[in-house]
Amino acid sequence: MRKKTNKDNDIIEVSLKGDSVSESPYKAKGKVWVEKDGEVYMGWGRVELLEQIDKLGSIAAAARKMGMGYRNAWLEVEEMNRLAPKPLVIKMLGGAGGGQAILTAEGQKIINEYKELRARFLEFLERFG
Repeated sequence: MRKKTNKDNDIIEVSLKGDSVSESPYKAKGKVWVEKDGEVYMGWGRVELLEQIDKLGSIAAAARKMGMGYRNAWLEVEEMNRLAPKPLVIKMLGGAGGGQAILTAEGQKIINEYKELRARFLEFLERFG
């Protein structure tokens, strides 16, 4: 069996216990995402995007930092805002210098909640490790 490379760090992996002599060749793996009405609302990549927007103050700068296209980042933000109970990112149109994007308190809240969910999932996997 080949191991899939996970450059985006979104797959959680835990080695399972072997016998007393050798390490087990088995691993428990999983991904955590949150859906609303069958649509992906939040996952690791979206959390990273929100964190970069918060850090850099711009969707374009966040997209560049993550190696993704501006349009894809913009669409991700639009979809998250549409699915969220309150906007996660406020976009302000800019002139010659470009626009600005601000992570809202709701955006910070969902980042924290997602990270807590992910930590609990890791704890769950580690019980088998």
